[in-house]
Amino acid sequence: MLVLGGTSDLARATCRAIVRERHARVVLAVRDPAGAAAIAEELRAAGASAVEIVTFDAIDFDSHDAFVETTFDRFGDIDLVLVAFGVLGDQTAAEHSSAAAREIAETNYTGVVSVSVPLVERLREQGHGTVVLLSSVAGERVRRANFVYGSSKAGADGYYQGLAAALAGSGIHVMIVRPGFVATKMTKGLPAAPLAAEPDDVAGAIVRGLRRGQEIVWVPSTLRYVMSALRHMPRAVFRRLPV
Repeated sequence: MLVLGGTSDLARATCRAIVRERHARVVLAVRDPAGAAAIAEELRAAGASAVEIVTFDAIDFDSHDAFVETTFDRFGDIDLVLVAFGVLGDQTAAEHSSAAAREIAETNYTGVVSVSVPLVERLREQGHGTVVLLSSVAGERVRRANFVYGSSKAGADGYYQGLAAALAGSGIHVMIVRPGFVATKMTKGLPAAPLAAEPDDVAGAIVRGLRRGQEIVWVPSTLRYVMSALRHMPRAVFRRLPV
């Protein structure tokens, strides 16, 4: 299993859940390898057959092709890729600073697309595998309160929907995970939204989704219906909501 963004709380919880079930080998791809050492030890204790740490920078786009080639050449076939990196950013700053807005967009959308292209090429070559994108309900209908982040997630989610269609029948499975508010270090200090979840809730949903071969996973599952209602709400009404 290759995990891009291996120090995120959601990635950490998901890795724990998967290695307890599969005793998998885990490759943690992170910007700061030293910061992943404790997570590697935790996963070994949880049952991972091996844990490796490699350097990966989501916004160093020119390095992505070489990163994928080196990683696959070193570790061989990879049956599961978890794309778990991302930033929330500061909405107020992003509305007035192109640099702040660009960091969110480049990390959450451009970085995802940039690394996913060579990743999928290698999965095509080996003829099998699953790639999981940690998306967000924020991309389902972009809200005023966090429209820069939401738009970046909408872009990545849309790319992966198209990718799933393009890979149908290829032996490569694509799964998109859409959590709502999750209590992580990224959301620390923010007021919890309705239907808030914990990282272990998301991890459990991912494991079940993989077992069932699902293409879209909502966390919690009731958000599917909530977001369907919001998605079809007239714009004039939606704009009046305190979201």
